[in-house]
Amino acid sequence: MTESGPNIKEILAAREMLSRETVETPVMRCRAIEQALDNGTEVIAKLEFLQRTGTFKARGALTTLLDLSNEQLEAGVTAVSAGNHAIATAFAAKVVGASAKVVMTRSANPARIAAARDYGAEVVLANDVHEAFEMAHSIRDNEGRFFVHPFEGPSIALGAGTLGLEICEQVDDFDALVIPVGGGGLIAGVSNAVKQIRPQIEVIGVEPEGADSMHRSFASGQPESIEQVATIADSLGAPFAMPFSFALTRRCVDRLAMIDDLALRKTMGFLFQHMNLAVEPACAATTAALFGPLRESLAGKRVVLVFCGSNIDWASFSEQVIFENVA
Repeated sequence: MTESGPNIKEILAAREMLSRETVETPVMRCRAIEQALDNGTEVIAKLEFLQRTGTFKARGALTTLLDLSNEQLEAGVTAVSAGNHAIATAFAAKVVGASAKVVMTRSANPARIAAARDYGAEVVLANDVHEAFEMAHSIRDNEGRFFVHPFEGPSIALGAGTLGLEICEQVDDFDALVIPVGGGGLIAGVSNAVKQIRPQIEVIGVEPEGADSMHRSFASGQPESIEQVATIADSLGAPFAMPFSFALTRRCVDRLAMIDDLALRKTMGFLFQHMNLAVEPACAATTAALFGPLRESLAGKRVVLVFCGSNIDWASFSEQVIFENVA
């Protein structure tokens, strides 16, 4: 593997390695979204929220841990997360027989904290995401645990690349692929795989307004940080971009779009009312962008949306969702 990202041969090998513990998630034609758009767009969703642990994060975490030495596994692993990466790291650690000590924010959904503990992880709570990274680095340095980064590095891109490979195998002749953006690990890995297989596909990233580190990074030409994460889509609330994932995203992604929390909340309502899907805000991001800033430019095209995760309890969903027209 080079700094330009994993090649297709490596991604195929990773898919074979992961297939023992992960699933090939299905794709689905979304007639309800098409009818609401009413502009000739054909919409297909990649239902990655049906992945083990409830999100795409299992792919990158398990890829990372399967590459560790016996000595590293004996020392254990640590991670930092608003929830989904912590769950995935705990899952991967259980698969390989390592211990996990993960740092999560106090604002994390209680169901996510419980899920990480159910997989056997020790959970440490931080006041905010910046403090959480500091605590995880301290655990790494003081306890010798391997730090499983939530979005940076070749192994994360390799794991996410298996998702891009699946999409290209499952969907013929699509025009655009819309992917949510947090730290950039998902979109970097998926877009890198897709552009190698079908370079003509337009790849579009979607960020929430309150966590726009990738927009800032694209504007400046280098990884940028934000002062504070301010969005209900906590799964997309990375406080900064990082060199590897940023470089891969900048090379493989054609453009970015932005959506606000109101659009996310209304789209959560739409997906529940019209498709019986109760998803977390991050999972609604790509649909919200299609109803909003991408509606005109993607009209009449065949579009694949990545539905990234659904780790949310009913109480939180009920508090965040808005049942209003989004189209």
